[in-house]
Amino acid sequence: MRKGAKRKRSQKEEAAAPAPDNHKTTESTKPPTRAKRVKASKPEPEPEYFEDQRNLEDLWKQIFPVGTEWDQLDKVYGFNWNFSNLENAFEEGGVLHGKIVYLFGCTEPQLVPFKDENILIYIPAVVAVVSPFPPSNKIGIKSVQREVEEIIPMKQMKMDWVPYIPLEDRESRVDRLRHQIFILSCTQRRAALKHLKIDRIKKYEYCLPYFYNPLQEDELEQSTEVQIIFPSEPKPIFCEFDWELDELQEFIDKLIQEEELSEDQKDAFKEFVKEKVREAKKANREAREARRKALEEMSEETRRAIENLRFYKFYPVQTPDTPDISKVKASFINRYYGKAHEVL
Repeated sequence: MRKGAKRKRSQKEEAAAPAPDNHKTTESTKPPTRAKRVKASKPEPEPEYFEDQRNLEDLWKQIFPVGTEWDQLDKVYGFNWNFSNLENAFEEGGVLHGKIVYLFGCTEPQLVPFKDENILIYIPAVVAVVSPFPPSNKIGIKSVQREVEEIIPMKQMKMDWVPYIPLEDRESRVDRLRHQIFILSCTQRRAALKHLKIDRIKKYEYCLPYFYNPLQEDELEQSTEVQIIFPSEPKPIFCEFDWELDELQEFIDKLIQEEELSEDQKDAFKEFVKEKVREAKKANREAREARRKALEEMSEETRRAIENLRFYKFYPVQTPDTPDISKVKASFINRYYGKAHEVL
């Protein structure tokens, strides 16, 4: 028993004996740690700010510039034109606010000063027609070179009035929107022009948005002039003949005297002019009859709407990176629309 007790006591003493300090031995053999280099913090980059797109910012670019030569379109958009005046016109207090508006574009070639020199540029303009219904679904095609004026449906030239969707509404369902802005659009692709005949391409350059107001006497009904393009060699004869002011024989003699017309062509020229006068008088009679019929069939509502039509012509506002066009603005729209009620 005593031995066992003694052995037990020895085990307790062994258990109580401190364990060798291996940790110290490890620490003494471990190399000293090097202090870490603290990297200098990079300065925070300045935040970039982008201007929010305005709700109608791309409006003027969506409108087709009717009558502009295809190869000049890039020059039209070569400047960063600013039509904020057109955008503001739709805001509260603006001339177009809360109204149904039809917009078409045009360009006007002008020589204007820019960066210390005079340059020829195609100035874009936008015409706004305030009307409860489309002002017309037709296009007029007329030029000095084209003897006959054509009035044809817009769709023959791949043009039509389409609703403009403001930027903030482009995620909405189109059929649920209440459209108030309509633009004249053209779906003819420039890339496909190479497949068209030259005469078809040229037609686009001579297009003018057509408008007929039966409440006003058309200038065609009053005109007594005819455009004469007489085929002749070595060059055709271009002139105007007024059947009320000009005496035909005197008119012919003057052309012969000025060597515009040869003696052996005078009889053919006389018959040519007479035929053109007959055609013009017939057109005048038909125009007067069409106006009379339109007035008879016109409802009172339509009459009031036509009486309240307003035309506004917008030019780009002046900015540091665009030419100064302040001296070349004009109220004239085209031969069908006449003059704008206001130029902005």
